[in-house]
Amino acid sequence: MLARPRLILWIFLLVAFSACDPVFHAGSATYNYYRLDSSFLPDPVVENVVKPYGDKINAQMQEIVGLCETTLEKKQPEGSLGNFMTDAMLAMAKVKFKTHVDAAFVNSGGIRLNQLAAGQVTRGKIFELMPFDNLLLIQKVKGKVLKEFLDYIAARGGWPVAGLSMQISNKKAVNVKIGGVSLDEETYYTIANSDYIINGGDGMNLLRDIPVQNEGYLIRDALFDYIKQLQQEGKNISAKEENRVSHAQ
Repeated sequence: MLARPRLILWIFLLVAFSACDPVFHAGSATYNYYRLDSSFLPDPVVENVVKPYGDKINAQMQEIVGLCETTLEKKQPEGSLGNFMTDAMLAMAKVKFKTHVDAAFVNSGGIRLNQLAAGQVTRGKIFELMPFDNLLLIQKVKGKVLKEFLDYIAARGGWPVAGLSMQISNKKAVNVKIGGVSLDEETYYTIANSDYIINGGDGMNLLRDIPVQNEGYLIRDALFDYIKQLQQEGKNISAKEENRVSHAQ
């Protein structure tokens, strides 16, 4: 009489345990390359599905977020556009992290526009300027490490900086001043940077093992917040070259 229930139990256990292990099946795929050109006509069905979303995004991107007083340009070793970006990063890092921040940096390759034209600035233009979702992080670094980082910047022709000044001589950073005071290799400084650089981007591995503070704050959002702060102060977007980074004579 017990044989049938036991058989059912064994079948149940066999099925249950078999279900615990994933089953992999070999698969294959075939594909073709298609060159998209004017011979491919828009699909009206797809267009009707996508259009409402596209219209909404376009409306958001066309929103005027600020006014730029003069055309800002990306240049090396220093440019007004880079100064605007690092000024924004430095100012908003102090607000977001609620602490003193000595300096801010952005790699030249992270600035995706060659200039920001004078006049009205749209939300979309800021997305063009900083299309990446790079985070704004801060670190406390010893002056000796900061000097090595600045040497790295100097070897690449100079990057946008805020809060410090330096000169480039033989691809090294010289005459470095933080807040107007000469860099002390034994002093600790708090710097704002992108997660891309801190995590080894552009071949920069110096900062990877140094603890960071991360609030999940996008650099792009810092730019928007900085522009809003300027407006609250009755100011427009502006920046100029100030010999923050220059070549030693």
